[in-house]
Amino acid sequence: MFTVGTAIGVRDTWKEEDAQGRSVTGQGVGVALLDSGVAAVPGLDAPGKVAHGPDLSIEGNGVLTHQDTFGHGTFMAGIIAGRGATTPSSQLPFAPPSVQLGVAPDAKLLSLKLATTDGSTDVSQVIAALDWVTQNPVMPDGTRVRVINLSYGTDSAQGYQIDPLAAAAENAWKHGIVVVTSAGNSGTDTDQLSDPAIDPFVLAVGAADSSDKVSGWAPNRTKAASFSNVSAGRHADLIAPGTSLVSLRAPGSYVDTKYPSGLVSGDDSGRLFRGSGTSQAGAVVSGAVANLLQAFPSLTPDQVKYALTSSADPVKNADVDAAGAGMIDLGNAFDVAGQLVKTNAKGTALKAAAVQSFPAATGQGRLDAARGPDAPVDADGNEISGEFDIQGIPWNAPAWWQASTSLTAWSGGQWMGTTWTGDSWATDGTGLESARWSSARWSSARWSAADWDSARWSSARWSSARWSSARWSSAGWSSDSW
Repeated sequence: MFTVGTAIGVRDTWKEEDAQGRSVTGQGVGVALLDSGVAAVPGLDAPGKVAHGPDLSIEGNGVLTHQDTFGHGTFMAGIIAGRGATTPSSQLPFAPPSVQLGVAPDAKLLSLKLATTDGSTDVSQVIAALDWVTQNPVMPDGTRVRVINLSYGTDSAQGYQIDPLAAAAENAWKHGIVVVTSAGNSGTDTDQLSDPAIDPFVLAVGAADSSDKVSGWAPNRTKAASFSNVSAGRHADLIAPGTSLVSLRAPGSYVDTKYPSGLVSGDDSGRLFRGSGTSQAGAVVSGAVANLLQAFPSLTPDQVKYALTSSADPVKNADVDAAGAGMIDLGNAFDVAGQLVKTNAKGTALKAAAVQSFPAATGQGRLDAARGPDAPVDADGNEISGEFDIQGIPWNAPAWWQASTSLTAWSGGQWMGTTWTGDSWATDGTGLESARWSSARWSSARWSAADWDSARWSSARWSSARWSSARWSSAGWSSDSW
């Protein structure tokens, strides 16, 4: 049986050692998870495993601060860096395939909560979060964030060169952080990737499906998932397993209670859940990138992308519009990275080939256009629209872009001059202190969950393909999805 780990070659790369003689399991690498928070469940509750940055959701004001009331973030965290509570092998510091492990089980996670119980999230919250991580890449224990996982996307109505969400992601990339984004779950119903995956600098990930439920993602048994966005222009850079993935559940969260059929049959512990989507595929790649950067810490984001895309396995009967370079193969990527870091002629040539030279984003477009056609609504059914952020502050694109690129958008707990969060890490180092938000500012920000019962999320939703929530890219959470 080909598990996710064997399918992408990660279990073999775990046997490699870094320059310090440590197994390559993501050690020393921080992954920022911009999502719905992370629950302190077994596999993610070890001391120092998860640090909490600012809670930018509308729940970041009390007992729900940092708590994953939606369930999406915990699931992604498990795929990226979950570690089973087992005794390590006498030969290897990780568990056997039967135990739930993330792709990079020893990576550290920095969680920024953006989504609330119903998944509500505005593009301005995501932009603020990207700015915060770019400006504050060092976690309390000194671990540096090298990867951002963003399983979020909208149907932007403008090109990446002016779109502010795409620009914020590109800015993080150009400041040395690999930004992994979900391609989206609209399949052939759209002709573009989700925003910010539309930006050609970042790493856009589509979902792979298996044509054989017994062999899993075995070679020649893999195809692009039907829900993964297809584009003849800017397409996914590669694909990764994204159907019927098992990860950790957040008990009592929206997804957990809404989709009981997502529970894993035979799991006596009750810890596990099953889901599909390009967000799951993105989480797989984020974990893979963490391992790659532990082994080769000098790699730039462009070089990481080159190592992964130039070494991907071609997908039979799939064109580049659907599958990009093909299925991620981490073992092959390690080989390319090993050549990239050399100072010989081949290494020099590969470094030159890895440099991306697309036109730069400027962020001067409209915030409302970045939201796309599916505008969120407040509790009274009124659309949240116009050039205002989630707090109702007028959007000033030139001022924001100057501050974002100069790493001055955040000052203490203020983003662009308005208080969004606390301004210091809590005394235990695990989270950022919270600030009281004005309830008046939030009166127009409580979105409707009217479309949650649809069979699929719209293309402007979080990228899990058969949840139906607001902007998070997961495609499904029930047994009828696989």
